[in-house]
Amino acid sequence: MNDASEGLRLVEEGSEYALLSSTDSSVFALCFKPDNLTAHLEGEDAARFRQDYATIRQQFPAWKADQTLAQLWDQGGYSWLAAQEG
Repeated sequence: MNDASEGLRLVEEGSEYALLSSTDSSVFALCFKPDNLTAHLEGEDAARFRQDYATIRQQFPAWKADQTLAQLWDQGGYSWLAAQEG
């Protein structure tokens, strides 16, 4: 996580993924730790992510952070928005 992630709070974290958000949930940072990649989501991307995240959490409430965030990263297509950090 880098300077672009400053000011964001940790929402949930696993061994491979982390999710950060602004306090008003208008900005998200979805991080894939092993490859040091982060998808910075704002505007329409953040709005879509917020809905996708809520849907996954509702459908699979027992999932741990890595399961939920991996689903969004891979199947949700947010990996395409990621950039190398550092």
